Amino acid sequence: MINITGVFFDNLIPNWHTQTEKIDYNVFILMVKGKVAYSINGEQIIAEKGDLVYIPYGTLRGGENHESGEHQKYTVAFTIPENVAYTCPFPISKKFHKIKTRNPEYVKHRFERLFVDSRGDKKFRSYICVGILQELLGMFARELDSPSITPSKMKYTSIIENYLLENYRKNIEIEQLAKLINRSPSYTISVFKELMGQSPIRYIHQLRIIEACNLLLNTDMTIVAISDYLGYYDPSYFSRMFKKLTAMSPKEFAMYGHQVEVSTLFS
Repeated sequence: MINITGVFFDNLIPNWHTQTEKIDYNVFILMVKGKVAYSINGEQIIAEKGDLVYIPYGTLRGGENHESGEHQKYTVAFTIPENVAYTCPFPISKKFHKIKTRNPEYVKHRFERLFVDSRGDKKFRSYICVGILQELLGMFARELDSPSITPSKMKYTSIIENYLLENYRKNIEIEQLAKLINRSPSYTISVFKELMGQSPIRYIHQLRIIEACNLLLNTDMTIVAISDYLGYYDPSYFSRMFKKLTAMSPKEFAMYGHQVEVSTLFS
């Protein structure tokens, strides 16, 4: 099992640096703002906003603020016992990787959640945090596996994703999304699915059901009220969609959802 040894958020730290040394853990980083100058096995690497960086165990690593100024980034340090047999092998090769994430807002949200939950209830913290990290590493591995994505496709997908994140409770048609990027509806669906692994409509439902899970666990809202709040209006349709995406009914989730890490339901 993955063992998380630390989750950190570096927030504009003056004179930030880490000494050059061979690390005995894996490091996974999301750059949020600014730049960092890394030394990776003697090679100079610049990481900047939107970069996901993976530095494996055994790497000779050093780092400092870039000359342009201070930075913000999330960092996760973790280990994987080598003597454990996994049914699913670790999906990332044991070498340095740096890519520009295709889903910046969602990835940032998950790193934020991981940082917050790493400081939460000790009773459930390990299980929850490992689930979120596994999701992020899986997304990272998927992006590494299909690197030939053009900048224009990344831009179009980012525009659509940001719009959906802000408006997912509204009634959204594909034609609206197509107008955002001045492309046809069929192209809009195709490019979003290529980068996100699902259609825009399914992504809307996923955002709604994730919010529904939070509301079921953390508020006294009824299922009917949640359905209406999320733009379904028909509670029976909401319940069918909830079960389709989570394999549980809203009522079942309200009873047992505290035992489940929500991110694992949609990965």
